[in-house]
Amino acid sequence: MKVLLVGSGGREHALAWALCASPLLTKLYCTPGNAGIAQVADCVPIAATDFAGLTKFAQEARIDFAVIGADAQLVGGLWDVLEAAGIRALGPSKAAAVLEGSKGFVKDLCIEAGIPTAAYQRFSTPAPAKVFAATLGYPVVIKADGLAAGKGVIIAANRGETDKAIDFMFEGGFGESGHEIVVEEFMEGEEASFFALSDGTNVIPLAGAQDHKRVGDGDTGPNTGGMGAYSPAPVLTQDLEKIAMEKFIKPTVAAFAAKGRPYMGALYLGLMITRTGPKLVEYNCRFGDPECQVLMPRLKSDLLAALLAARDGTLQPLEWRDEVALTVVMASKGYPGATEKGHVIHGLDAAAKVPGVTIFHAGTEKRGNDIVAVGGRVLNVTAIGKDVAEAQARAYQAVDLITWNGAFVRRDIGWRALKRSVSGRPCNLP
Repeated sequence: MKVLLVGSGGREHALAWALCASPLLTKLYCTPGNAGIAQVADCVPIAATDFAGLTKFAQEARIDFAVIGADAQLVGGLWDVLEAAGIRALGPSKAAAVLEGSKGFVKDLCIEAGIPTAAYQRFSTPAPAKVFAATLGYPVVIKADGLAAGKGVIIAANRGETDKAIDFMFEGGFGESGHEIVVEEFMEGEEASFFALSDGTNVIPLAGAQDHKRVGDGDTGPNTGGMGAYSPAPVLTQDLEKIAMEKFIKPTVAAFAAKGRPYMGALYLGLMITRTGPKLVEYNCRFGDPECQVLMPRLKSDLLAALLAARDGTLQPLEWRDEVALTVVMASKGYPGATEKGHVIHGLDAAAKVPGVTIFHAGTEKRGNDIVAVGGRVLNVTAIGKDVAEAQARAYQAVDLITWNGAFVRRDIGWRALKRSVSGRPCNLP
């Protein structure tokens, strides 16, 4: 089977790595890919935003199945374009990808389907947004309605910060994504992610993970696309995973089916575990990044077979390894802002020899014999271990063998799981 994977990040490298293990696969292409993906797939220099170019290539290469990795392509309707051209693809459709494309839509869906979430209101002008934010008290959460590369959320500590954040969004701080905003109450608790796979009618659980959104140790600094993750997440007990499926994911899939826009594909549920139970933070319409980099090493089942089953309505439960997977994001100086590009990366071969370690590339490019850093998040150093402590130790052992000018990491990935293993309680709750 010839497969086309669309994307160029760490998530796509992890998907490519897992797809290559399938006996169903005969040829894997990736557009546009990166230096790491090029080691396991044929990379084709077509931008992920070039829907016409992607479709033409898929037809000429006689692609049997396409996997779309990133949110922008799904929200933009690439699934619809490929399917219309006769290329089987893993969704969701543009109509269903609004689940990630509009935070306001998701909040309204929660009310409609009885899904627990924070109090909120939607706004298209700044003045009433500021008035409502003041009624919630501080801190308060300000969200751009549309896609913002995982950075469109600002937690404001006081009125001044709130007004500034609202003005920033309406003045174009996140481009068109901020033409409408959501103002919601701040939820106190511990955040975790849970993943599922849907064929539009049926839905099966995948696994849980916990991300580290802030750029600095101790969860300090601005939000990023994610600085590291681990799976499973101890805060997501078996009981909470059942709640995630029964009270969040299944009602969501049912609501989309009732609206005539069946949701097919990976479903990413962001939960806040509060004193009064779990509440929805966000939904995403694809595998997370960097969560995918810890889910794939734990997956025992055939990924390609599972994704095909989601497309064709034949889903079956999947098998998972008991080991813990932990990934550390290596980023370039300045991230999540502007970064320098083109620095040569050293030590990749030595790092890959650390037991249990797999390195997934994100912002890399091969130039001659060198691999260089060309993005904000550059590498995902992932390790498997019998527990969080072992996986963390292996990952950082490998991290310390890799260098380039301006590289930095968080040194505390996994801290919540390690602390919870001692206290037995969610880290933000007394």
